[in-house]
Amino acid sequence: MKTESSSLAVMEWYLTAGVDEIVGETPVDRLNKPDIAETPLPAPQIAASAPVFAPASLPAPASVSAATAELAAKAATLDELRAAMESFDGCALKQTAANLVFADGNPAADLMIVGEAPGAEEDKKGLPFVGASGHLLDLMLKSVGRDRTNVYISNVVSWRPPNNRKPSEDEIALLTPFIKRHIALVHPKILLLLGGSAVSALIGIKDGITRTRGRWLTYRDGDVSIPAFASFHPAFLLRSPAQKKAAWRDFLTVAQALNQN
Repeated sequence: MKTESSSLAVMEWYLTAGVDEIVGETPVDRLNKPDIAETPLPAPQIAASAPVFAPASLPAPASVSAATAELAAKAATLDELRAAMESFDGCALKQTAANLVFADGNPAADLMIVGEAPGAEEDKKGLPFVGASGHLLDLMLKSVGRDRTNVYISNVVSWRPPNNRKPSEDEIALLTPFIKRHIALVHPKILLLLGGSAVSALIGIKDGITRTRGRWLTYRDGDVSIPAFASFHPAFLLRSPAQKKAAWRDFLTVAQALNQN
């Protein structure tokens, strides 16, 4: 039988470890509303597991520049796409950023990771995910046997918003043709979308990442169709470490799917 002192010791250890509330593995509907439990993870076989959400078509945002789409479409290689973006002066973010943050990793990889926008460290070095969130991403990739030699990483927005603010809907819409062309040129087996902005821009779901993560989706653009998986952005995990367990489960699901195909 546990003594009172041993029970207190356990509680003190939990507090030291950062546990400040007790929750179960499954959400409890206390307001008699429809259950919003996580969608069960599909079998990790891409061809056999049909994506659960695939909008037939998305209306083109009115703010998307015709010039942006035209520039992106002309790029036949990644080098040409980078050059087109470097020459593009139609985005105000470019005027305040130090560098274009194009991509990192192996463009021949079977997994492409797409985040939201660069931060301060990314802006300085011209590479995505190299700050604190990038370090966490590297650790998560390592936990499933991956690193930057066998993944390819980019962002929906390639210039840092001032003060690391969230990019506006107009800025995302303006630059989305570039990341879509980027995806078409790399054409990975799976897209891993980190954060709500990436899911909204590329899939069209605006429900929020807490409702979308853990689900197989389909990215479609013209004749390009790629299985996609949504998960939390590492920057969010740094603010909400309790969600790391769910994110790690997402990475395991994606890694298992890649290993079996």
